[in-house]
Parts: sequence; structure tokens; C-alpha cells
Amino acid sequence: MADYASVQTLHRATTAFSPYIPLPLLPYLAFILLGATFALAFYFSTLPKDRIPVREAAVASTASLLGGFGVVAMFCTAGVYV
Repeated sequence: MADYASVQTLHRATTAFSPYIPLPLLPYLAFILLGATFALAFYFSTLPKDRIPVREAAVASTASLLGGFGVVAMFCTAGVYV
């Protein structure tokens, strides 16, 4: 039980978690990120097909990254803290 007691003391001594982004800002951040994702998805669908799809890969990767962060922000807005 000495290990549990030491962990419990350490837990009580640490500071509470505070997020880098304030919680009231999350809905706006989610809207901006998901809006940019949809805009880039539309732009991706109108790109001409190249022989080497570097531009397509860059646009798709950026849209995917923004969409991932946007979904996480939307989940946190809804109270599902992932």
C-alpha cells in the first residue's frame, strides 16, 4: 500500500488540467476548420488531373488534417472529450 499512497499524494499535489484553447472558442474553431475542409474538398474535386498528383495530394492531405482537427473540436464542443 505504500505505492498507492505515494501515487495518491502525488495526484493531490499536481495542478488541475487547463487546455491551451479556451472551451468557449471551440465551436467557432470547429466551424472554421470544418468549413475549410469542405471548401478544400470542393477545390479538390475541380482540380485538373495531372500525371503526377502532387497538388492533389497536398490539397487532400491539408483537407484531411483540417477535418481531423475540426471533428475533434466538434466532439469537445459536444462534451465528448477525446
